[in-house]
Amino acid sequence: MSKAVVLTKSFAKSKTQNVELPQKFDEINSHNLYLYVKSHLASLRANSARVKNRSAVSGGGKKPKAQKGSGGARWGSMRSPLFVGGGQIFGPTKRNYNQKINKKQKVLALQYALNEHAKADKLFVVDSVKIESGKTKDAVALLNKLEQRDTLVVVENFDEKTYLAFRNVKNCYVIERSEINAYIVAAYRSILIEKAAFDALV
Repeated sequence: MSKAVVLTKSFAKSKTQNVELPQKFDEINSHNLYLYVKSHLASLRANSARVKNRSAVSGGGKKPKAQKGSGGARWGSMRSPLFVGGGQIFGPTKRNYNQKINKKQKVLALQYALNEHAKADKLFVVDSVKIESGKTKDAVALLNKLEQRDTLVVVENFDEKTYLAFRNVKNCYVIERSEINAYIVAAYRSILIEKAAFDALV
């Protein structure tokens, strides 16, 4: 059974406390995370590439030359893709990239991602993450205690001072519990999460 690393108020690892994740988290198939990430990235595609085919290009009403007598090929319209300024063949058009994924699979994907961090001792639980001063150097000092390369900070509710403190920290991102998803959890090497948010998710 996977365990989260519990931190004290001074952000030191607690030697007496630990939080176990439910046994069912170990039984989740990793394919759920793959499907969610695939669906999430597909939904982020801009889908703005457009070209005009021969029916959308203006002009070309009159037949350019006679059907017979020139000795060359037949020309039916100047909107043909064969001519400069003509339509595009098989170019990108409006397309729906969204890939359906069930709500249950979304939940399983998030649980799997959290469990993988817990297995690697990269899931840290603390009572509260607040930087009263609002200074970036204080946020950096806090993260240095974790000794992690990049960290996702999950809080129950945003605090303006805390947000300002973490805003300019490299390789760190702060979100509320309502914003969390399996993709962003999997994208970071370690997770620092408030106890209230952790309990609500688990």
